[in-house]
Amino acid sequence: MCAIAGVFRLDTQNAILDKMLDTMRRRGPDAAGICRLEDGYFLHARLAVIDPAGGSQPMTLSYAGEEYTIVYNGEIYNIPELRRELIRLGHNFIGHSDTEILLHCYAQWGEECLDRLNGIFAFAVYEKRKDRLFLARDRMGVKPLFFSQANGGLIFASEMKTILTHPAMKARLDTEGAAQIILLGPGRVPGSGVFQNIRELEPGECGWYEKGKLSIRRYWKLTDREHRENFADTAAHVRQLVLDAILRQTVSDVPIGTFLSGGLDSSLITAVYAKQLTSKRLPTFSVDYVDSEKYFVPNKFQPNSDGEYIRMMQKIFHTDHHWCVLSPEDLAAELENATYARDLPGMADVDFSLLAFCRQIKPHVTVALSGECADEIFGGYPWFRDPEIRNFDGFPWAQNTHYRQSLMHPSLARKINAEAYIREHYEKTCRESDILPGTSPTEARMKQMTNLNIRWFMQTLLDRKDRMSMYSGLEVRVPFCDHRIAEYLYGVPWEFKDYGGKEKGLLRVAMEGVLPEEVLWRKKSPYPKTMDPKYLQIVTEKMDRLLQDKNAPLFALVSADAVRQILQNEPVWPWYGQLMRRPQTIAYLLQINEWLLRYGVELAF
Repeated sequence: MCAIAGVFRLDTQNAILDKMLDTMRRRGPDAAGICRLEDGYFLHARLAVIDPAGGSQPMTLSYAGEEYTIVYNGEIYNIPELRRELIRLGHNFIGHSDTEILLHCYAQWGEECLDRLNGIFAFAVYEKRKDRLFLARDRMGVKPLFFSQANGGLIFASEMKTILTHPAMKARLDTEGAAQIILLGPGRVPGSGVFQNIRELEPGECGWYEKGKLSIRRYWKLTDREHRENFADTAAHVRQLVLDAILRQTVSDVPIGTFLSGGLDSSLITAVYAKQLTSKRLPTFSVDYVDSEKYFVPNKFQPNSDGEYIRMMQKIFHTDHHWCVLSPEDLAAELENATYARDLPGMADVDFSLLAFCRQIKPHVTVALSGECADEIFGGYPWFRDPEIRNFDGFPWAQNTHYRQSLMHPSLARKINAEAYIREHYEKTCRESDILPGTSPTEARMKQMTNLNIRWFMQTLLDRKDRMSMYSGLEVRVPFCDHRIAEYLYGVPWEFKDYGGKEKGLLRVAMEGVLPEEVLWRKKSPYPKTMDPKYLQIVTEKMDRLLQDKNAPLFALVSADAVRQILQNEPVWPWYGQLMRRPQTIAYLLQINEWLLRYGVELAF
C-alpha cells in the first residue's frame, strides 16, 4: 500500500511538492519519489509489501511507441494469471511487483485492463505521447482517490490533506458540506469530499484528464442476475469464493497477520490462513478495554463478550496472539490524531480505538487481514432482518434526521430542508439499484438494502479502516470485499442468505467444518467499544470546557443549547449504526470542532 498524488496544469514549486509529499509519508514510510511529467508531476510514498527491491514508483514503461508512467496504491491478487498472460503476449518483466504487472496490463489493454483486475487499487497512468492522464479506483472502494479541479488544473491524491496543501486550494465548507457533517456524518455522499471543490472518484469509476478536461465513467456496478443454483450448490459456490479470496490475499513479502475479534468473519479468515501455515504460528491481534468484563452489559446486539471466543480460537489454531488493551484515556488521546488521519470528523472512539490498535500492531506485521464487508454483502446487520427497520423509508443506520436537524445552529437550519435532503440521496440510491423485472417486492427491497449498505455504510467503514491503519503504515486487506463475492451474492435470494432465520446463515452453512460450532453459530457481535463510564466522563468534561469558549467554531454549525441537552440525556436513537450512542455523539461533535480548527475551515454559508 502507498500514497499517490498528482498535479497537472498548475504552477507548483518544488517546496510545495515537498510539503505535499510530507503529508503522504505516514501511508508510505519506506520510500518516496517525485516524477516530472509534461505540464505536471506524480508523487508517491511507498509501503513496500511485494518486491521491496523492484517495485519503486513512479514507474515508467516504454511499450509500442508510447511511454507510460504510473503511481499506484493497492494490491492486485490475481498477479500470477495476469503475468502468465502478458508473457504469452510478449511482455518481459524486471521484477515481480504488482506495480510492474499493472503497468504492463494498462500498456496492453488500456482502460479495459480494469475488467481483468482482482484487487484493491487507486492508480494513475500518464501517457506521454498522447499527453493524457488516466485515473481509476477499485470496484468496491477499498482504496481512496480524491481530486479537485482548481484554477484550470487538476490535483489528485490518496488523502484530502495532500490536496489541501497546494496553494491553489482552500479548506472551505459550504451548505452542502455542512449538511453532510450534521445530517449524514460520519457518512458522506458518494463521490463527495465534503470540502467545497473536492471530489472522490467513486468505487468502480475511472476517468480521463486530457486537454484540461476530466471525463469520468462508471466501469462496474452491482448487476442483478437470475439465480439458478439450489441452496446446496449456492453454499458450495460461496465456500469456494470465500476460501479463494482469503488465500489470494495472504501473499506478501513482509510479515502478515489477522485481526481476530472472535466473531464469525475474522475467525473464518484466521482459521483458513492458520491452516496454511505449517512452519510458523499465525500472528493474531485483538482490541480490548481496561475493566471490560467489569463494565460489560449484555444486550440484544451483543449477548456475550468476545474474550472467550478469541481465546478459543487462539487455543484451537495455535496462533501467536497479541492483545491491545486500551483505557478511556487512551481513546480520548487519539481524538485529534483520528480526525487528522480521516481528514474529517469520524466514528469517534470507534476510530480512536482502531488507530491505537493499528499503531500497536505495526511493530509485529506490515499486513493484516480483517473481516469487514461481510455484513453488507451477506445481510448481517440487524436492519436487514428487522421488518420494521428494513421497511423504514430512509437510511436504516441513521433514523434520526429530525433529531440531527434539531442540533443545527438556527441560521444553518433555515438554509437546509433536512428531510428533503436525506430523502433525495436515499431515493437516488434506491433507484440506482439494479433489479430484474418481475422480482418480488421482498427481494427487490433486499437488493435496495444491499446497494444502500455497500454504497453508503460500507464506505464509511472502509474509510475508517484505510485511514486508521495507514496512519501507522499498516496495510489492512479485506477478503470479503472481493468483488466476485459481492457480484455473486447480489443475485442470491434473501431466503438463502437468511438461512435458518440466522444472520449470515448462508455463510455459516457454507463454511461448516472450518470453525468450531460455538464460533460458527455465534450471534453477530458489533465492533467492541468501551462501556467504562469514565470515557463518558472524559468527553463530557471536554465538551463542558468547549462550551465555555465563545469562539469555538463548532457552535457556528450546532446549537450550544442542544449540545448541553446531549450532556444530560441519552438520545432516543443512536447517532450512527449500533455503535454511536451518547459518548460517541459527544466525541463526534468534539471532532467537528477539532477538524474546523486543524484545517482552518472557512465557512461559506
